[in-house]
Amino acid sequence: MHRDSLVATILSRNGTKVQREFGVTISELFDFREWLASNECKAVAMESTGTYWIPVYTVLEDSFEIAVANPYVIKHIRKKKTDQVDSEWIAELCLNDQIVPSRIFLKEDRALRALTRTREGLVKTRTDYKNKIHRDLASANIKLSSVVADIFGKSGMHCLAGKLLGMDIEDIISTIPHKRVRKNADSIREAILANLNSVQILSINIALSIIETINEKILEIDEAIKIRILNRQKDLEIVMSVPGINFVSGVTILAEIGNYRDFSNPEKLAAYFGLVPYVYQSAGKLNTGCITKQGSKHIRWIMVQVANAASRVKNSWFRKFYLRVKARRGHNVAIVALARKLLCIIHHLLINQEWYSEDIKNSKNSKRSSCRRSLIKENTVEEMIEIVKRSGYQVIKMENGACS
Repeated sequence: MHRDSLVATILSRNGTKVQREFGVTISELFDFREWLASNECKAVAMESTGTYWIPVYTVLEDSFEIAVANPYVIKHIRKKKTDQVDSEWIAELCLNDQIVPSRIFLKEDRALRALTRTREGLVKTRTDYKNKIHRDLASANIKLSSVVADIFGKSGMHCLAGKLLGMDIEDIISTIPHKRVRKNADSIREAILANLNSVQILSINIALSIIETINEKILEIDEAIKIRILNRQKDLEIVMSVPGINFVSGVTILAEIGNYRDFSNPEKLAAYFGLVPYVYQSAGKLNTGCITKQGSKHIRWIMVQVANAASRVKNSWFRKFYLRVKARRGHNVAIVALARKLLCIIHHLLINQEWYSEDIKNSKNSKRSSCRRSLIKENTVEEMIEIVKRSGYQVIKMENGACS
């Protein structure tokens, strides 16, 4: 499949082969569907090539059994490569049932995932423009970000707007909305003492205008997401019960996972999204490396964000886990390990329709420790003396009955 055309091959057990090229407009895709039906095609296989497979799949999904294959998995090494040869190879694999179909979400789930990914793209674009403003201010030697926690917050935007309008520095400082920030008047005065030139002012104003537009569009997407997620409200509440997960990250996780019952255990879910280390074993030697990074990069990104938030929750089990791994392997490995742990816990909670509770986890841990203590055998004094003797020490009994 390509942007403007596709090549299809029909194979049968008796050796019959029919091959034809089609366009990819709507009317041509309907002709393609009729051609498949007239040739009594029972199953259809296609490569997930970019986004070109999506319109084809949409037209055929109600009429045929479809397998969407990962191109990397069905790659065929050969000297001659043409569209016709590739098409015949895919048909041969499908005929012999050698294709492991990719997971294709339902229409409603695909729509929700499209919204969350669009939102993610807008947030990243907004971050790019915020970074551009930081660079413009730095080039003008304005150190506002060094004295204000967030220059895009209320006080930061007040100072920035004042500099763009050419206001007097004392007027800017005296009208800062927060008293706590006004207490740093000397630092702020020194940070915004330099002036912006006309090009920098124009560049920052354009970036601020684009950021404002993006914020409006993000709000529109949020409203659409709230409508789409209504039929999965309970799942969302369960996911949001986990520390570090808010509405946006919870919706993104559910949208990327889709039907969580497709995975029989949490480990398979973590492996599907590439949060497990790759394994290479040969001649009895087992080598493991970094995570495989297979599957959706969007859920890996959001799970790392969630893991960073969860690792900062004081006195939580997640923070203890993070600190324990960090002490041995460093921050990056610890965060990825926590992200995988969180994803496995989310799968368990969704499957069992349970809310996360730190008390339950602590009570389970306390039960385990009490069980361990109950297994410890209580020795008599004579038995302990024998143990000390076997260790090579000499035991002398004192006059008062004590041993040394």
